[in-house]
Amino acid sequence: MTSTDSREEQWLLTEGFNGVESTEYFAAREKLRNGEPLAYLIGTMPFGPLTISLDSKPLIPRAETEFWVTKVLHELPFEPKTILDLCAGSGCIGVLALHTFPSAHVDFAELDETHHETIRKNIEHNNLPLENTSIRGGDLFAEIPTDEKYDLMLTNPPYIDPALDRTQDGVKAHEPHLALYGGADGMEIIERIIHDAKKHLTKQGILVIEHEPEQCSTIKLLTQAYTLRAIHMPDQYGTMRYTIITQ
Repeated sequence: MTSTDSREEQWLLTEGFNGVESTEYFAAREKLRNGEPLAYLIGTMPFGPLTISLDSKPLIPRAETEFWVTKVLHELPFEPKTILDLCAGSGCIGVLALHTFPSAHVDFAELDETHHETIRKNIEHNNLPLENTSIRGGDLFAEIPTDEKYDLMLTNPPYIDPALDRTQDGVKAHEPHLALYGGADGMEIIERIIHDAKKHLTKQGILVIEHEPEQCSTIKLLTQAYTLRAIHMPDQYGTMRYTIITQ
């Protein structure tokens, strides 16, 4: 057993079972040893100051996502009144946005409706105003009214390029492929988002997309084609991880 494995088992015992080595703990430990993600076994994940439920097993929030979302929210040049979390999964991005701007209205768009109750739970359990939110299904913007506009759109879409796939085996085996793989070059969903975003952005609106570093040049070309401006930004590890897009 590696030191990482040992730490994960200790974390599972402490956080998941209050330090009690019960039958349920040993069953969960066996799942952990067989590759099931620790976050699913515990059932929650920290995201900034929040605790995010993973009841429906959405994509597990990553530290890189937490980094850029926090940075964007704290460096905005204005206070957004309308926010969209697109490809919401657990809703962690939109919930953190609502925590930062509790008077804003936040829409969550998530194709897989099994995650909708998880999103709702994450809003309520973090003591945020559910009445300031809407949870929508449909493919990307499909269930968003055509005249709906947002000051801020935040998205961690499926963007893994199968040809570049660096995904760990445990992630492939347990996390939702719908939230991971972005089709040819990993760009199919990103291209559709950029294509449709302009009509849903307010004049000063900002779209922020997480992506692979290898996708920067293609994203730049797409934004130029739609007369949008793009600035590529690094994550905390120096990897070009997200792009800020404006009109």
